[in-house]
Amino acid sequence: MGRMEIRIFGDPVLRQRAHEVTDFDGRLATLAEDMLETMRAADGAGLAANQVGVLKRLFTWEVALEAEDGARSTRGGAVVNPQLLDVSEELQDGDEGCLSFPGLFYPLERPLRVEVAYQDLVGDDHRVELDGYFARIWLHEMDHLNGILFVDHLAAHDRKAALKQMREYRLAAGLDDPEPPRPGGLLLGRHRR
Repeated sequence: MGRMEIRIFGDPVLRQRAHEVTDFDGRLATLAEDMLETMRAADGAGLAANQVGVLKRLFTWEVALEAEDGARSTRGGAVVNPQLLDVSEELQDGDEGCLSFPGLFYPLERPLRVEVAYQDLVGDDHRVELDGYFARIWLHEMDHLNGILFVDHLAAHDRKAALKQMREYRLAAGLDDPEPPRPGGLLLGRHRR
């Protein structure tokens, strides 16, 4: 399959809650590989399945690391059916963006530390504690699986600015019809045919 189309804000699938994964088969592994390839090609740190139009509780993530001796490596993979077990009261500030919001970055507070239970691609159970940037990525992607977008967490003025930028982006990219919707028409995700 290879690279997949990343859905842009305004596509209704981004607001839908993904379904729990029950089949841990080759199709799931292929989907995860395709998502990783898509995420890497877009220079992303994470990608949830609903961002590629698939309503499964699956996300991929990957971060490049550099050790003190200059050795480079990556950390990441596929996360299935994640469940948030605990979050710290201590918060972290940082700029956050999203592949479904091309070019947008806004300051956003997230918990500094999280504990998450999840399954891997063969259905084995795991538990992990994450902090800093790793916690931010996982919380962002877990929000996606629940139909929550990072703009939902922004201060009102930032949210308004982000939504305006996305309306302009969608019009410039030809994703929206410039004519106002007719009564009974779909407001989000309108495409020219």
